[in-house]
Amino acid sequence: MSAGGLASKPDGEWLRVHPATPFVRGWVALAAIGYFFGRDSFERMLQGQPLIDDRIAGRAPWLLGGGALMLVLAVLGFILSWYFTRYQVAEGYVRVNTGFLFKQQRQARLDRVQAIDIVQPLLARIFGLAELKFEVADAGESAVRLAYLRIDDARQLRATILARASGVRLDPEHPEAAAPEAPEQQVLQVPPSRLVGSLLLSEQSVFVVLGAAASVMLSALTENRAFFLYLIPAALGLIAAYWNSFSKGYNFTAAISRDGIRLRYGLLDTQAQTLPPGRIQALRVAQPPLWRLFGWYRMQVNAAGYGAGANNGEGGSRTTLLPVGKMDDVLNMLALVLPDPGTADPLRVFHQGVNGLDSDAGFVTTPRRARLLAPLGWRRNAFAATDTALLMRSGRWWRQLVVVPHQRTQSIALQQGPLARRFGLADLVLHTTAGPVAPRVIQADIREAQALFDAQAARARAARRRQTSEQWLAQVAPAGLVEPVLLVEPVPTPTPLVEPVETPDSHPTPASQQEGQQRG
Repeated sequence: MSAGGLASKPDGEWLRVHPATPFVRGWVALAAIGYFFGRDSFERMLQGQPLIDDRIAGRAPWLLGGGALMLVLAVLGFILSWYFTRYQVAEGYVRVNTGFLFKQQRQARLDRVQAIDIVQPLLARIFGLAELKFEVADAGESAVRLAYLRIDDARQLRATILARASGVRLDPEHPEAAAPEAPEQQVLQVPPSRLVGSLLLSEQSVFVVLGAAASVMLSALTENRAFFLYLIPAALGLIAAYWNSFSKGYNFTAAISRDGIRLRYGLLDTQAQTLPPGRIQALRVAQPPLWRLFGWYRMQVNAAGYGAGANNGEGGSRTTLLPVGKMDDVLNMLALVLPDPGTADPLRVFHQGVNGLDSDAGFVTTPRRARLLAPLGWRRNAFAATDTALLMRSGRWWRQLVVVPHQRTQSIALQQGPLARRFGLADLVLHTTAGPVAPRVIQADIREAQALFDAQAARARAARRRQTSEQWLAQVAPAGLVEPVLLVEPVPTPTPLVEPVETPDSHPTPASQQEGQQRG
């Protein structure tokens, strides 16, 4: 039974995944069996020789029988795996049962679902199938993986679960009804030419070029051509890295819907992410030196549920909010993550955060006495606080701006080494969920760092105190609306940062967070 059964089956009924699932997942095993038993015969056929060697002709029936038995056992295992894999959406949970010898049940609470991804490997795309990944806070890996469903059924199931997780009830008389997919409006799309250009001007390209130049110089000085051999693995690694980045970032699009921010990308294996509003814990805007020629930027996030795998290939792509884009794209994505910037002049504040120097737009910089410790960065290293977020900028050559909404601050720490103590400086570290973004105020004056420590702790407590529900729609529903109703009209264009919307209490509810503070 497919996910489409949600619309016609009662809530809580156990359903099965698509019958082709075990073969899509286990085709490698079938190919390995065929290769093991058929390689020799295939090679002999190409050479014009008999298919079976005369030396093993007497044992051929046994070999063929053994191969057939292994094939039957593999197919039988696939069928049993499919038969005993069932899923259920009921009582506020999504549950998946697997295994016929060793049974396992995985479940995730709907109101704790941080994100739902639709993943389509190449073979699954050919058969029109998709896998659903449900992410919850601090799960370490996908809390529930449901593979495979028809792509339309996967989208409908995702829409239904996101609607229930947000607190939507389509019809009080039929609360189990499947929700239609929420309408969306595209915000941006990354052209392939820009993606290729960003890879050629990336940091890894710089290091490879420098390594190649060093190899050429050493070869010329020592008259030893062996140094050129070191370029071969470097070139192969560079090509593989380029292909991986291009394949994952190809056709990157971002859209906004009532479910949240929708990201789609991928050349061979495609992925569609949906991040409910407010699930992003921290955001970083970065600009490598060579990207300044074209005004390009990269955006990455810490998102609950993605943290543990943020440093591997898959996790790195899932925590990328924008692989490469211009300033307008950056501001559009910032408007989605932080719809209320908490300042009367957000355009100036964020421009200064990304590209500025000194104390313009309210930024507090590293004191002048620290220029010996950071001769290039002391005018750049700074922080600023708005009503809704803390902004931290750093880096003169590799520029970056980190934005952390106040309610996402889980704990704070002051750190001071011996040199920093000598110059009266300290670093302030903000702890959020794990991920590629490390929020840190670098080399602030010790008194300003202590004042920021106390002020940020108070702002974080006040922001969390305003949250009353785990369902994000309950935070943005009109006052007095007891049961939010799903609206189906087109989603309006996101408000740009140049015209901020003054809605200080319009933040969705995050997952539960610990409230700890420590002084270092």
